[in-house]
Amino acid sequence: MIIIHHLNNSRSQRILWMCEEIGVEYQIKHYQRDSKTNLAPKELFDVHPLGKSPVITDDGGITVAESGAIVEYLSDVYGKELRPRKNSNAYRQYIYWLHFAEGSLMPPMVLKLIFDKIKTAPMPFFVKPIAKGIANKVMNGYVGPTIKNNMIFIEKHLSENQWFAGDKISGADIQMSFPLEAAMMKMKSNNYPAIQKYVDKIHSRVAYKKALEKGGPYDYA
Repeated sequence: MIIIHHLNNSRSQRILWMCEEIGVEYQIKHYQRDSKTNLAPKELFDVHPLGKSPVITDDGGITVAESGAIVEYLSDVYGKELRPRKNSNAYRQYIYWLHFAEGSLMPPMVLKLIFDKIKTAPMPFFVKPIAKGIANKVMNGYVGPTIKNNMIFIEKHLSENQWFAGDKISGADIQMSFPLEAAMMKMKSNNYPAIQKYVDKIHSRVAYKKALEKGGPYDYA
């Protein structure tokens, strides 16, 4: 039996969605973020040494962490229909977008979140202009342009393709869902109509809605 260690408002929501898509039986163990720090609770360290979500446990003492690794594990063991045929062009796209989500797309988005918090964090008045200036320089010189280039790249791909890998949904779509949901919450959707259409499409899927009902409140839906 698969147990999904599910943290509210986190990447683990997409793992629930994947399990619903492939129709595998699973259980959810819920965890709540700390109300002050917004970090995962210490109980997750009992599951995995890094204490983060998503992480799953499966029969035979198997523990798998990291979203991409979980998607690959579930595809290999339970849901090969979400993995394109190996050595096909769709498979190469699948592997690319599976790694792009956390390797290229999420890091600058996390940096933006951090620097936005720095600019609004309470601090001595004489320090604030310096902190804000540093944050703006990093945002304008690297983080902002990188996010924009990534989004333009994704927009072009989705304007030409129905899914990220091939002509049907795959694990790559599961993996890409979280950063795109988060992006559409923050950005003007009319700048990226293909991405917004794609996000709306995954939100309309029956399996996605079932996962949402089981997972609990999720701000990015």
